[in-house]
Amino acid sequence: MDRSDVKELYFITPIVNVPSIMEYGILSYNLSIKLPHCSVAMQEMQEKRMVKKIPGTKKKLHDYANLYLDAHNPMLSRRRDQNDEICVLRINAEIIDLPNVIIADRNASSDYVRFYQVSRGLAAIDKDRLFVRYWTHPENEYDEWAHKSIKCAEVLVPSKVEPRYILGAYVANQTALDNIKKLRMDLTVCIKSDIFF
Repeated sequence: MDRSDVKELYFITPIVNVPSIMEYGILSYNLSIKLPHCSVAMQEMQEKRMVKKIPGTKKKLHDYANLYLDAHNPMLSRRRDQNDEICVLRINAEIIDLPNVIIADRNASSDYVRFYQVSRGLAAIDKDRLFVRYWTHPENEYDEWAHKSIKCAEVLVPSKVEPRYILGAYVANQTALDNIKKLRMDLTVCIKSDIFF
């Protein structure tokens, strides 16, 4: 894929976190633990991410805010039982052009992930595999495992994503829309059920 294929980026979060995010931004794990918040992260993945270092830098993975290139991914699928309480924040693709942003060609916790500078990282991602609707491969368990990881390719932003890059939010249904409207924020929100599960 190339830069023109990146229209926006995505961050999955509980709706209750949105006011804090709109004030402080999307924080790296290491910054976010200083603020009260709810998490959709899986603990076993966080344990792997905690020790992972980004090659060519002195930073660990938890020093970066992580965004997805495709919101319709296995992470969002794993949280389908929370559709009424979560949203997908839409992030301006311009953030990918900032200095020191890193591309993970698959889920950054994967043992097989490769980390790149943006231009090389985007070129390393097969957009057809990334943006395909389904990643299941019943005939080959290894292909399915690898494809699930590729669907979770990440954009890693040092420290945080400033609130000015947040364009709006997608929610799964009317209940989630009502829940986010109760927060009375200046944020464009729409139902986009096709990215949810």
